[in-house]
Amino acid sequence: MFGYRADGKKVKNLDPIQRLMPHIMPTRADAQNSTSYEVPCEPIDEFIKREYEKGEKYNYMHILIAAIVRGSALYPRINRFICNGRIYARNCIQISFLVKKALSPDAADATIKLDFTGHESLPEIRDRINEVIQKNVSVEAKNDTDVMARIFSIVPNFLIGFMVGMLKFADLHGLLPKAVLDLLPFHCTAFVTNLKSIKGPAIYHHVYNFGNTGMFFAMGKESLKPVVKKGEIVVGKLMPLRIVTDERFCDGFYFVNAFRKLQELLTNPDAMMERLDELPGDTVVHHAFSKKSKK
Repeated sequence: MFGYRADGKKVKNLDPIQRLMPHIMPTRADAQNSTSYEVPCEPIDEFIKREYEKGEKYNYMHILIAAIVRGSALYPRINRFICNGRIYARNCIQISFLVKKALSPDAADATIKLDFTGHESLPEIRDRINEVIQKNVSVEAKNDTDVMARIFSIVPNFLIGFMVGMLKFADLHGLLPKAVLDLLPFHCTAFVTNLKSIKGPAIYHHVYNFGNTGMFFAMGKESLKPVVKKGEIVVGKLMPLRIVTDERFCDGFYFVNAFRKLQELLTNPDAMMERLDELPGDTVVHHAFSKKSKK
């Protein structure tokens, strides 16, 4: 309440125009910007093959999430969010995604949210992802987010609207404790969907008005397209990556540079194999994860 929240710190000393943006565009639906990248698959495939020969298994989801974490650590303003007309710096890097419990239309989804400091290496991020997927992939498995959603869904329909309304009100005024915020997948740095794994096309997925997700990443099925390589036009395999952002908490110049770094990381996964010791931190707010990890 009064600008204080369990999941972030209010950003001060903002540019006047940026300070006004959340009031000019009060919802994320007003402020969505979309962009797309064609990511070369060759360097990723080569990395995955080389590591597999060493006995290490990686996939595109591991690499994309690691690139988002590393990019958010190096460009911390993309890890801001907006609530009740105020701009906040998130206390950690949080990534949400869904896991299908089985490749069946009737199979349930498990919603997962992971916290990172930004120091983590690609192997560490891979292990965290694999561990949480393993815990949630069985049909019988229920995580705390699933349990909370189940509680909300079993009450009469008119009460669902009331309960969700109360949740939104508490969130708007910073009344939700960290324990509850940790269960809500729509409060995160980025939401990621891997349509490539089911051979689906990439989509521009909206960022939710509920919660404070600032970015949505969608991978799609790769395709063969003409590319320029060493001055010649050849056939290359490219993966579409669609990104939707909330433009209000970060200017376009900063977003462009952050996503340029993201592209660099995706085409050079080796750059993420070591931990990141020094984090820049948000320049206008003392960031909670700007200190060195104790590990």
